[in-house]
Amino acid sequence: MHSLSAIRDRRPLARRLLGTVAGLSAVLLWALAQSPVAPPAKAVTPHLAATADSKGLRALFGSENRVIRTRERVIAVTFNAAWNDAGLDSILRNLARRRAPATFFLTGDFADRHPAVVRKIAAAGHGLGNHSYSHPYFKDLDEAGRQREVVAADAALRTAGAGHAVTPFFRFPYGETSPAHIREVNALGFADIEFTTDTNGWKGTEGGMTVDRAVRRALDALRPGAILQMHVGASQGRTEVIDTKALPHILDAITARGYRVVDLRTLLTP
Repeated sequence: MHSLSAIRDRRPLARRLLGTVAGLSAVLLWALAQSPVAPPAKAVTPHLAATADSKGLRALFGSENRVIRTRERVIAVTFNAAWNDAGLDSILRNLARRRAPATFFLTGDFADRHPAVVRKIAAAGHGLGNHSYSHPYFKDLDEAGRQREVVAADAALRTAGAGHAVTPFFRFPYGETSPAHIREVNALGFADIEFTTDTNGWKGTEGGMTVDRAVRRALDALRPGAILQMHVGASQGRTEVIDTKALPHILDAITARGYRVVDLRTLLTP
């Protein structure tokens, strides 16, 4: 999420570490469940990437994955959430009307503050991704700090009741990646999923954005395998959510141009 005001962690991040073991264990169980044959005992190790048996998941490791590797006329729709849930009900209604799947990348702090929203997204059938706990600049943290952000966010999603909607997908705050940081995330069992383009609806009218401009940004980036990033909520006390208003126009235009929206979770089972 871009130009995000510093997010105050209302619960000290250290308290989230109490869920570290549970979070890591849950991700490990997910990875093991992807294989029809349980790995031998010697393969069961805390190093999650070593036990992630899904070929689809492993194929995503080592890359920031800004597009789906396909020639089909398909795109993926994703939303980040860290501020509030303004506009979410409209987003879910429009996705449901068009039978379009989406993946929502939530911060752990958001999940802690809005557990009912986490459950609502999961109940609607959409995937839930990890967007760190407190949305920091990862370059400003040491390796242990970066790992805590990922693990604490995963634990928060599970504690909120995300259930089977939790995915092994991570999206870096501010879209800032590096090969070293991607390797760290992969080692925790997560694939980095970024985006082809952002509608920039998060900027609001104060930032010069309009619904038409957000729609145009999405359509200008339309290509096989494009990953669209949008946002739930509004920052700094604002209530207007441009992406909410732009979404139905984007989805209808996508269909009119012969594209269909696919669920990112299909990447796990190629």
